[in-house]
Amino acid sequence: MEKGCFIVKDKQGNVDRYPLFEKEIGEVVLKSGNLVSTGALASLGFWDIDVLVLTQRGRPVATLKSLEDDSHVQTRLCQYEAYSNSKGIYIAKQLVLSKIEGQNRVLEKHGLQTHSQTVKREVEKLESESLDAVRKKLITIESKYTRRYFRQIFRLFPEKLRPKSRRTFKAYDGMNNIFNLAYEVLSWKVHRALIKAKLEPYLGFLHSVQYGRSSLVCDFQELYRYLIDDFLIQYCQKLRKKDFAVKSESVSSKRKGKRECLNRSKTREMMKQLYKYFESKVEVPRIRVGKRQTIETLINEEAMLLAKFLRGERDSWTPRIPKNSRM
Repeated sequence: MEKGCFIVKDKQGNVDRYPLFEKEIGEVVLKSGNLVSTGALASLGFWDIDVLVLTQRGRPVATLKSLEDDSHVQTRLCQYEAYSNSKGIYIAKQLVLSKIEGQNRVLEKHGLQTHSQTVKREVEKLESESLDAVRKKLITIESKYTRRYFRQIFRLFPEKLRPKSRRTFKAYDGMNNIFNLAYEVLSWKVHRALIKAKLEPYLGFLHSVQYGRSSLVCDFQELYRYLIDDFLIQYCQKLRKKDFAVKSESVSSKRKGKRECLNRSKTREMMKQLYKYFESKVEVPRIRVGKRQTIETLINEEAMLLAKFLRGERDSWTPRIPKNSRM
């Protein structure tokens, strides 16, 4: 930090200056190996500029959080109340219906078989006074259609890289690990949007509350996973086996396993394109003005709309699903 400017120096000694008050700074990304001054961090926190910390391979691991992020307690009180009333069930249903709609956008775009209207009838007919009971049934419905969805879109990937099924945490094949990494970036975008909207990231409606799991982040991600899927369908067409590296990891105290991941140069390339993708425009009107907005702005706005619904400032909440996305 120097005279109202953030000073950034690269390994070759080249210097860039970013005046704090001349141009809006939306986000700072720090990767393992970077050095940053305490003064710069203090300024970033004071001006509420998003700071994300990544591992060398680009995995998000931490954020810089302003103390004022915990203000507006009323929103979180309403969120806790919704957990035990009809609003919680309504939100859970909207999340599943919107996820299926998003998947249909991808299937339709690529000439695949879309989900039938049966899923909507299955969700809408669910009735119970218990969110837990409805949630279990919703997860069963969502899982069935999502498995069918991935069986179709995986056929769009290069044959030699094509996974047999979707695997999440600690997958061993390269393609599933690409999905997992891209979803982690989405998770950070969603997490930050929920905090900005003064929501509690660890109190979700579709995903159950468990220690260490940010269940509302998991909920909200469901609205935008299809956009990441569409991005990866396009990005991965030129990938080859040589673009992946294999590393050994301990599976248990007596056994090691080999995981396939993108190599470092390809990881950097993909992350760069993915961050650019979040700044691409979608055909969804902004809350105040404009017929189009970036994907990142859409995520932030939708979190605000959910918060308004929880506070009773809106009678309903139907997530806005973009009709198209452009790389």
